[in-house]
Amino acid sequence: MSNDSIPQQGELELPFPEMVRDVPLLPARMINEFCYCPRLAYLEWVQGEWDDSADTVEGRYVHRKVDKGSGTLPEADQAEPDEKIHARSITLSSNRLGLIARMDLIEGEGRVVTPVDYKRGKRPHVSHGAYDPERVQICVQGMILEEHGYTCEEGILYYAASRERVRIALDEELRALTKRTIDGLRFVAAGGRIPLPLEDSPKCPRCSLVGICLPDEINFFRGIDIAPRPLAVGLDTAMPLYVQAFHAKVSKSGEQLEVSIDDKKVQSVRLMDVSQLALFGNVYVTTPTMQELMRRNVPITWHSHGGWFMGHTIGTGHKNVELRRAQFRSADDESFCLRFAKGLVEGKLRNARTMLRRNWKTEGGAPEALLESLNGDVKRTRRAADLSELLGVEGSGAARYFGALSNLIRPPGDASVLTFDFRTRNRRPPTDPVNALLSYAYGLLARTWTVTLSAVGFDPYLGFYHQPRYGRPTLALDLMEPFRPLLADSAVIQAINNGEVRPTDFIQAAGSVSLTNDGRKRFIGTFERRLAQEVTHPVLGYRLSYRRLLEVQARLLARHILGELDDYPNFTPR
Repeated sequence: MSNDSIPQQGELELPFPEMVRDVPLLPARMINEFCYCPRLAYLEWVQGEWDDSADTVEGRYVHRKVDKGSGTLPEADQAEPDEKIHARSITLSSNRLGLIARMDLIEGEGRVVTPVDYKRGKRPHVSHGAYDPERVQICVQGMILEEHGYTCEEGILYYAASRERVRIALDEELRALTKRTIDGLRFVAAGGRIPLPLEDSPKCPRCSLVGICLPDEINFFRGIDIAPRPLAVGLDTAMPLYVQAFHAKVSKSGEQLEVSIDDKKVQSVRLMDVSQLALFGNVYVTTPTMQELMRRNVPITWHSHGGWFMGHTIGTGHKNVELRRAQFRSADDESFCLRFAKGLVEGKLRNARTMLRRNWKTEGGAPEALLESLNGDVKRTRRAADLSELLGVEGSGAARYFGALSNLIRPPGDASVLTFDFRTRNRRPPTDPVNALLSYAYGLLARTWTVTLSAVGFDPYLGFYHQPRYGRPTLALDLMEPFRPLLADSAVIQAINNGEVRPTDFIQAAGSVSLTNDGRKRFIGTFERRLAQEVTHPVLGYRLSYRRLLEVQARLLARHILGELDDYPNFTPR
């Protein structure tokens, strides 16, 4: 019997169950996204992720006219047969279909209407006149219009770059594809498991969420033979604004932030150039300023006058409840916490060893016995049976490291350079200038990690290694462990060796040492330059700034907690 004579099994459609009342309506744009890339739609719809790219900004510019709205759309049963319809920016929904769409333009006569969807690019020369995601989106709009009693046999895609209209017939083939796409998105969203990333797809580099999705990185760590492409993200020129002047006030004036002291303006900064507002001591922020920063998702971080990180203010927070639920489940898993903590401590000890090996100032370099002792601490880390034993291993390794840290400080060449006498780590209060700098640097690093984790969707106050305490961002303290030598300690050594801090930058009183306002200002500059410094990732192979690296690490942790990656890849440069 030939294969041609064997009856082929037909495809059985499995529609999504009827929606319950509390399930939100699916936007037509999400149907487009799911057809283009299921993972992209999941990130935006389920996890609440969003980021702009040149394409999304240009798309908003193309829509600026239609988004203003004009004209009215009459009820279908009240439309006159010869009544002309030309209505812009109309939002319609269908509870039966579970869909909602904002339509750029609706044209028609009487009850026969045609939705027009604006696209920023040029008309593609492909079969059907357009790509499937755009065809599906216009079909969703037509189906919603039909639910409202109109007759809709076609839609139009208007391509702004080539100024061409492409007519899309809403035939049975397109309607079937649209229904399958709608049901597919609902099933994936209800299943609560993010689709796998595309493999080496040309769609990824121009995607606005490539820096959030990390498709090449996830595939690489999952063992797929692929060389990760450098993150194709726009250059972010926004920087933190630090305010530490006594009785300073931060207010908003138009598109600028103004800093005043005793009602006299001393500085102004464009809002678009501010990534964070960091306040030290007694600084006042006006309510309109706080509201505007919340609207722009710009966090305000609060510090004591001495630099102790106290907390931060954000808007409504990240929408990714799925990630926080997974974080809380993982925090209750003792085996997960121990395994994760071992990786953090091992990364910290490896980076401390690298710091000593690279920056030793005395002749002959770092002693081999010291480096071997730190290697031994790394091996003991892997054998730790519980968190308390791991804390002991970390403590002994830190004692070796800080006992040798003075060898990284260049001896002063003249009397104008402060002699930094450092023997061991101490704090609360620090008793020498080096410890004062280290404490201040760790406060800045904790602030940076807290803001980064909040932006990704974590609860920064629930960690896996550091135990939760009131007002203590324990997850930030967890993630900063491997970066203490690379960012905080390195910035301190750089500030000392380059003369960026001076003898007059410290105040000594009652056995404690602290930085002056000028000293803090100069050290903040050193720390921010360190964050902006680019480094080659030892595993992924491309260059990125430390500031960007922290976000990548936070997102890799999210993928690990959500089950996409078996392990969290700590950053340990060679």
